[in-house]
Amino acid sequence: MPRIRTTVVVLAALGLGGATVAFGGSERLEPTAGHGHGDHQGRQGRHASAALVNAAGDRVGRVRMHEGRRDGVVHLRVRVRDLPPGFHGFHVHTTGRCDAPGFTTAGGHLNPAGTSHAAHAGDLPSLLVNDDGRARLAATTDRFSLGDLRDADGSAVMVHSGPDNFANIPARYGTPDQETLDTGDSGSRIACGVVR
Repeated sequence: MPRIRTTVVVLAALGLGGATVAFGGSERLEPTAGHGHGDHQGRQGRHASAALVNAAGDRVGRVRMHEGRRDGVVHLRVRVRDLPPGFHGFHVHTTGRCDAPGFTTAGGHLNPAGTSHAAHAGDLPSLLVNDDGRARLAATTDRFSLGDLRDADGSAVMVHSGPDNFANIPARYGTPDQETLDTGDSGSRIACGVVR
């Protein structure tokens, strides 16, 4: 069973009407220690990023990825701004296209195994955007490699308008419908970034 580990620190401040989501470490992702200047191509292959834009084409954030040389685990660091407060579904989608306004050209969630949400390779932890429109997130996953994201048609990262329920519908509420199984009911697509 693939594992996904999330490192998120939530600091709630009384009277500020929100929480700050932060992660440890610096924003800059360093190459693995011990690799000299001759490993330029290798370092490029182990790093990727995506500039997130909204439907108007304004840049609203960045996703940085680093793939561990030894274990192949992908570490993601996300920063966003100017987004509506609250939880937002956050996923990797199958195609490296972000055509506004609906970003539907990015396809569905990265899901080579044909599973239901939240077992898609591209399913990631939700973003918690504060009242000031900003969020940070750090996550680690072994569900995909950067090579998977750089296939023939590329891939994109997506922020959705609503919270992701990860298809967690208790049996007492009935059977999850297809939209829940496909997307976790996270709503429309509000920001998209092509993985480069």
